[in-house]
Amino acid sequence: MIQKIQSLMMAQSFTSREAKQLGVSAASLAYYVKIGELEHVARGIYKGVRAPSIDNFQWEDLITAIKQTRHGIVCLISALALYDLTEEIPRQHWIAIPNNTRHRASQLVRVVRMRNMSLGKSHIKIDHVTIPIFDRERTIVDAFRYLSKEIAIKALKQALTKNKKEKIDLEKLRRYAARLRVNITDYIIAITT
Repeated sequence: MIQKIQSLMMAQSFTSREAKQLGVSAASLAYYVKIGELEHVARGIYKGVRAPSIDNFQWEDLITAIKQTRHGIVCLISALALYDLTEEIPRQHWIAIPNNTRHRASQLVRVVRMRNMSLGKSHIKIDHVTIPIFDRERTIVDAFRYLSKEIAIKALKQALTKNKKEKIDLEKLRRYAARLRVNITDYIIAITT
């Protein structure tokens, strides 16, 4: 039975759902935890004991949180922190989920329900693990929607002063703001002039 999940056991973590798709039951996972082949990381999240650890342990909890959150996308303070656009240190990982999705409460995750989950959705890699995240432009627009103006303005200012590779696309920022009905034109003008 353990051969069925051999590929998963070398991943930084995997979900019980992924194991089930390979034909391994929850009872089998519990047995492998008991005999020391697997480690139970969090509810529904497992890791092989010989799996390589995450080099950047600062984001290990975020990877676990995003795997626990069905249809989740990293957003707001967590995304700003990953993009180095804030000085805020997230106490919880901010994860967006579809407006009509149910989610079990967790101390690790701060859920934000959103209607438009496709606008600005992208992916980044953290130590060979690909996680969904809103791009810089969407994250800044969402900061104006959900966070304080102070945090949003600081993030916008930092994004506009980044080097060319990490700089935001102003046209995309304006399109996102219009689509999400957020008026940030005055802030952009004030910062860029």
